[in-house]
Amino acid sequence: MKRAEAEELPESDAFPDAPHPRFASRLVGQETAEAELLAAYRRGRLPHAWLISGAEGIGKATLAWRFARFVLANPDPAAPAARDLAVDPNHPAARQLAALAHPDFSLMRREWKTNPKRLGAEIAVDDVRAALAVFHMAPAFGGWRVAIVDSAEDLNRNSANALLKMIEEPPPRSLFLIVSHRPGQVLPTIRSRCRFLRLEPLSEDEIAEVVRGLGPPWSQRESAEVAAAAKRANGSAREALARLAGLEHAGALIDSVVARLPRPDPRAVMRLADALAGRAADEAFQALHREIYDWLPRYALAASSPARVEALGDLWDRIRQAARETEELNLDRRLHVLAVFSQIAEAAGKSR
Repeated sequence: MKRAEAEELPESDAFPDAPHPRFASRLVGQETAEAELLAAYRRGRLPHAWLISGAEGIGKATLAWRFARFVLANPDPAAPAARDLAVDPNHPAARQLAALAHPDFSLMRREWKTNPKRLGAEIAVDDVRAALAVFHMAPAFGGWRVAIVDSAEDLNRNSANALLKMIEEPPPRSLFLIVSHRPGQVLPTIRSRCRFLRLEPLSEDEIAEVVRGLGPPWSQRESAEVAAAAKRANGSAREALARLAGLEHAGALIDSVVARLPRPDPRAVMRLADALAGRAADEAFQALHREIYDWLPRYALAASSPARVEALGDLWDRIRQAARETEELNLDRRLHVLAVFSQIAEAAGKSR
């Protein structure tokens, strides 16, 4: 997909009305992780696959794009004397990457579907196979071939296995940068072949700096408003943007319902289901599932028996599959939300 086309369509790996991470000129608050990547590259012993993990909205994708740009612009690890991963935006590799037109680069993400017109609910196996074609050809510029996966949680079993086959036996000078919000959910065989790079939550000041750097309309918000959003963002710039975008009501409902799991107030569940029913609530719908996916493992840790762990694991699979079907088939979100909390209560009862 060319840049002009991408800018006209929603991109699954960007927050609405915010620039895509590939256009970011700076990385805020993750200097340690950046230094680790740069040091590995300079030593000439760069692992071919990295699992870049941490909460959503802390700079994982920005770091992946920043490193991809650096590697493509500096094919010889012994040559660059750079102190960080910055690349001149006018460098040919930078321009090609911004336009999604670099011949030695591929991107794996949920793609826009034409029938119906919406983002796919997962990264399809055909999209992964098409992206991996880069690694079956000689590098156009004689350097590295690079792929970004954003995010690993969006891979289904078939697409994850297709990626795994390439990671198991990569051609020389191949680099896979895999973004993961919950690495525990990534296929274990993929995890075992990656070097882990964990990013830390951002400070309130760092979140405010990220927001100011996004340009209008975000940079035009009042400083006090941005500071208030950053204070409640749990270290995530994405969460701060959601609050600034007017999703505060849905976010408060999600917080109140999840806090009382496995048996939340039925009236609060009904209000939440109503709030998430419309297409304008895409971000909040995704946020609810992120909270549930984070809550289930914590609840399972307190399991009193193997049967309870198995029941909760099965529930996680069913909720994730139902969420994907709801998105893919444009099903009723309200009914899905109600069903999810009913299933959680039922599983909790059975697993006592």
